[in-house]
Amino acid sequence: MRHGGKILVDQLEAQGASAAFTVPGESFLAALDGLHDSNRIKTVICRQEGGAAIMAEAWGKLKGEPGICMVTRGPGAANAMAGLHIAQQDSTPMIMFLGLPGEKHEDREAFQEIETKSLFGSFVKWAAVIRSTDRIPEYVSRAYHTAMNGRPGPVVLGLPEDMLSAAAEAGDAKPARFAVPSPSQNDEAQLIAALGKAKKPLVIVGGPGWSRDVQKKVEAFATRFDLPVAAAFRFQDYIDNRHPCYVGHAGIGLDAKLADAVRNADLLLVIGARLGEMTTSGYTLIDIPNPKSFLIHVHPSGNELGSVYSPDLPINATAASFADLLTRLPAPASMPWAEHRKMLRVAYEAYVKPVPTPGLVKLEEVVKTVSDMLPEDGIVTNGAGNYAAFVHRYTQYKGYRSCLAPTSGSMGYGLPAAIAAKLADPTRTVINFAGDGCFMMTSQELATAVQYGLNVVTVVVNNGMYGTIRAHQERQYPERVSGTTLVNPDFAAFARAFGAHGETVERTEDFKPALQRALDANKPAVIEVKTEQEALTPRQTLSEIRAAGKKAQG
Repeated sequence: MRHGGKILVDQLEAQGASAAFTVPGESFLAALDGLHDSNRIKTVICRQEGGAAIMAEAWGKLKGEPGICMVTRGPGAANAMAGLHIAQQDSTPMIMFLGLPGEKHEDREAFQEIETKSLFGSFVKWAAVIRSTDRIPEYVSRAYHTAMNGRPGPVVLGLPEDMLSAAAEAGDAKPARFAVPSPSQNDEAQLIAALGKAKKPLVIVGGPGWSRDVQKKVEAFATRFDLPVAAAFRFQDYIDNRHPCYVGHAGIGLDAKLADAVRNADLLLVIGARLGEMTTSGYTLIDIPNPKSFLIHVHPSGNELGSVYSPDLPINATAASFADLLTRLPAPASMPWAEHRKMLRVAYEAYVKPVPTPGLVKLEEVVKTVSDMLPEDGIVTNGAGNYAAFVHRYTQYKGYRSCLAPTSGSMGYGLPAAIAAKLADPTRTVINFAGDGCFMMTSQELATAVQYGLNVVTVVVNNGMYGTIRAHQERQYPERVSGTTLVNPDFAAFARAFGAHGETVERTEDFKPALQRALDANKPAVIEVKTEQEALTPRQTLSEIRAAGKKAQG
């Protein structure tokens, strides 16, 4: 007979789990004991449950399998909720195991007690509590199937302490197998017919189930058909940005010509993306519920098709099965959209040329330097903030998976994601961008990076404020600054206090050698770049935003 913690870990091994991110708690000591004997699952000790949950989410993005997170009840669960929300909005498979008080004290408001199903049920795919030790294999099997089938997402399983420590006879579950929705012959015929009528088509890629193989097949299709391809918000690595058919990022601050291309397309082929608020510029580029364009929407979840936009051709299929269909399509005899594709590509190439901003440190040049120095398989991570607009505009993503960023817009994402990426493949170069506010959300995970000897480089963009909120504030309440000013530490000294490499850059020309030293440091590194508050966005200075706010106020 095995205790529940051993049964649990055996199920995770059987399902192929290779890492578990955790902040330990007394409520799941039996699970930690099970991990002690595991030769297959790497236990990653984190410093705060939010960081652990983000690492698990990033692991799920990278591996295409559920990222595993283990946290304790009450405060631990509350801290981890940010990672679950990211997984939900980013369609990332993830399973969080939550230690709970013993059942004999249930419903007494015992120490750190929470009601798991009602707390998490509104924003994860499934939340449940395992109350019988011998049913652990059943619940873990269902968790894997739920996290991966259809639109992937997070699952939460509660583990009462006494259930987990009890011994039981339990047979192991078989490895999960997942349904693979595929396009039909009728879908293929309608797709060919729709392309045959198009004059200004546009492809938008994003969402779950992508891979390098899918990337290559979609790129080959785009080449044969000479089609323009845009990436949905924070899915820029789905297509090599150097590919002649890639025409830009449909995200925050998108290029005006790309916005017009989305708005005026006579055919939109959307592969995997949800067409969320950021990709559609606040739902303004595509009419709801009936788009003006002929909408072909491909998604692995039938529930997603028609949830906001009514497609003319809904195709319930994974990205992989649809990419296989694309390889069979014969090139058309004529491609009247060829000049349109060329125009959009020229506009994209002009858009990514750095536009000078105020100050001695030009963030646009910093980002371009990182992009140029990254190897082909390098990874860029980031969280949320105005600095990210520079990252997404001036980084040339070279292919899947080189971008780890939250479509949910969660601050603090970049450093934990970078740690997960480096753990997943220590040979890859990983560089994280963070604003000063963003970095401090999860900066304690520098200790995790040091503990595991991970040479991740973080570029902290320090402008002394919550920049995104300041921009909104100046637009709506110009010159009435409230709640957005920051007093920061010396970030380089802060990094050195952890045992990491730390540098400060105050001139653009000093950044490249600083980055090279950081890459060569053979340990975690932080480069603080001090930017001017005026250099708030790639397109507008703080003064310009404030002036526009004053004008709008009359």
